[in-house]
Amino acid sequence: MALRRALCSLAPRLLQQGASEAAAPVALQCLQQNLGAALNPHPSSCHRDVHAGPFRTFASNAVQSVTSEITSASKLTMSPTNKIKYNEYNHTRKAPGTEGAPFAYFVQTGGRFLYASAIRMVVLKAVVSLSAAADTLAMGSLEVDISGIEEGSTVTVKWRGKPVFIKYRTDEEIAAQAQVSMSDLKDPQADVDRMVNPKYLVIVGLCTHLGCVPIGGAGNYGGWFCPCHGSHYDGSGRIREGPAPYNLEVPEYKFIEEKKLMIG
Repeated sequence: MALRRALCSLAPRLLQQGASEAAAPVALQCLQQNLGAALNPHPSSCHRDVHAGPFRTFASNAVQSVTSEITSASKLTMSPTNKIKYNEYNHTRKAPGTEGAPFAYFVQTGGRFLYASAIRMVVLKAVVSLSAAADTLAMGSLEVDISGIEEGSTVTVKWRGKPVFIKYRTDEEIAAQAQVSMSDLKDPQADVDRMVNPKYLVIVGLCTHLGCVPIGGAGNYGGWFCPCHGSHYDGSGRIREGPAPYNLEVPEYKFIEEKKLMIG
């Protein structure tokens, strides 16, 4: 096939260079006959192709030879018809859209269940991580027995890592703090509004300036004094002089018994 193709491409060039214009068609016809007799196993078909029309290349002859060998069964396959019948002995014909419906429903339901379980797990883990631990909750509140505190004295307890002052005030101290004018205070707040029981003052022992621990029973107002920067607090824990901007903090607390209170 390769030899035939090479000769077919070489013949026109030789004819153009070495032959005259009158002898070219005769030489070309002889070359075609010789090639057909030597390379084509069907000389009759080759002779018919040579005399029937112009010279054909290798590609056209290949297509013609393949097409001539197509059987009737092959033509039937290439041209489908509604007369073809299929063997449905081992098959079940279902209505369109219902094939495999139970399996599809099972897969969809299982997938949705898995998605819901995963979302539930993520939400639970997020909630658990945001909630406080058991030891933190235990430190969040402090129960204090104040029955041992003498009148006029102060005790210090630790709550959430902070010092808390609990003072058992006398009647004179209560009366003195009640008479303080609001205009004299940097952070105006009545004494009665800072406690549940007027006899017991409960405040966080951290200076509102820079968080230092003030000294009790000192200062110009008989309350607390912060030596770091000179802040003076009165007997109700209210700021009177110095750089501190606010009164001493009053934590959340309640009396669970007459002589027992819960801080936090």
